[in-house]
Amino acid sequence: MKFQKWLLALVVLLINTTNTYAQQDKLKIYISVDMEGVVGAVTGEQLGPGGFEYQRFREFMTQEVNAAIEAAFEAGATEILVSDSHGNGQNLLIDKMPRGVQVIRSWPRHFGMMAGIDETFDGVIFLGYHASTTNPEGVRAHTISSARLAAVRLNGMAMPEAGINAAVAGHFNVPVIMISGDDVAVKEAQDLIGDMEGAVVKWANSFHSARSLHPEDAYELIRQKVKRAIERIDQFKPYKLQTPITLDVTFKSYRPSQVMAFLSIVERTDAHSIRYVGKDMVEVSDFMTFVTSYNIALEP
Repeated sequence: MKFQKWLLALVVLLINTTNTYAQQDKLKIYISVDMEGVVGAVTGEQLGPGGFEYQRFREFMTQEVNAAIEAAFEAGATEILVSDSHGNGQNLLIDKMPRGVQVIRSWPRHFGMMAGIDETFDGVIFLGYHASTTNPEGVRAHTISSARLAAVRLNGMAMPEAGINAAVAGHFNVPVIMISGDDVAVKEAQDLIGDMEGAVVKWANSFHSARSLHPEDAYELIRQKVKRAIERIDQFKPYKLQTPITLDVTFKSYRPSQVMAFLSIVERTDAHSIRYVGKDMVEVSDFMTFVTSYNIALEP
């Protein structure tokens, strides 16, 4: 009987040890991909279904993602989730992506460009990102909505989408390890968020002009940076904001701020701006989704 109990205890120990090693061997990577920062993209002609180059640039966007996926798997990633986070959220050519990868598409969704993120991920990669709306430089520089918003601030700091999304990941203690885009976007993100690998695929001349790499060179650069990021993944730290978090949004028109101020949780700080205080980035992110998504004419 004693031998049987000893044997059972040994089996349980071996199972637990195996499970622990298996968990340690898992490496989950989250990829959030935008389009303005994709190689060669400079105007609306590449960025939406009405543009004459859009279909070609969907392919470039997909190839940049595939380069990152391939490099991540080669570097040891065991699971990858991709968020299609540009425009209508239906840009990636999912049939041209590797099997085994899952993709989040369309809107609305919790956490916006970071839908699906949670504490089980080990690192986040931003692809095709651009500079913020308050940045005087950068190709297609804007934050969330180029048509509606003039500024987005968290705890008083002007934010690019990279900063907002890094803070969402940081809520779950997941660091951003790599970003690609134009030189302005990469520098802005690194200065704000901290150490991360950066793949500059083009250099901004103006809002609608850039000097760009050849697509194949961009893919290779992204591969190199992703591999390097995963090789030193333990060196990165999550981007965390002090809570509660104050969100300030400035609209280009005065009417949204006027209407939003009817909500008791919203303060109108000037003719174009509102303030909302959330206990954490989950509340702030969901509030921003409401601000940018709600329309009384919404239909199925």
